[in-house]
Amino acid sequence: MKKIIFILLITTVLLACTSTDKKSGDSSNNSDSTLQAEKAKIMSDTANYTSIQWLDSTFLSMGTVNEGAQVEVSFRFKNTGTKPLVIANVTASCGCTIPETPQQPFAPGEEGVIKAKFDSKGRVGEQRKHINVDANTTPSRDHDLEFTVDVKK
Repeated sequence: MKKIIFILLITTVLLACTSTDKKSGDSSNNSDSTLQAEKAKIMSDTANYTSIQWLDSTFLSMGTVNEGAQVEVSFRFKNTGTKPLVIANVTASCGCTIPETPQQPFAPGEEGVIKAKFDSKGRVGEQRKHINVDANTTPSRDHDLEFTVDVKK
């Protein structure tokens, strides 16, 4: 009888811990989905659009690297409008380039950076890669960033 009570007690404690963990994970999922919903709302209403200034060139030459090297690129920008700047999505032209999408809005006058990593493994020769930024900007939502790198064997 003591063994059964002990097993029930342990089972109850384990289930309670599991239940608590799921709740804490759900709150981060809720905040992520809330943030995504806010982004979608801003992107759908042109009254929320702003302007962006690229502080550096939208074309970068990264020079020469040896095959297998990881190349990091950064494109700085500034919200030059009067509304918060929302970067809805950042995509690359191929799987060898992994961009980061800023999650939080940028206040008017605030600066930010679009970063990406290029993996040169198996990509010998001159490489020209594009990064597309979708933001709540006028006159266009789409911004094409480009970089080149010469990969040597």
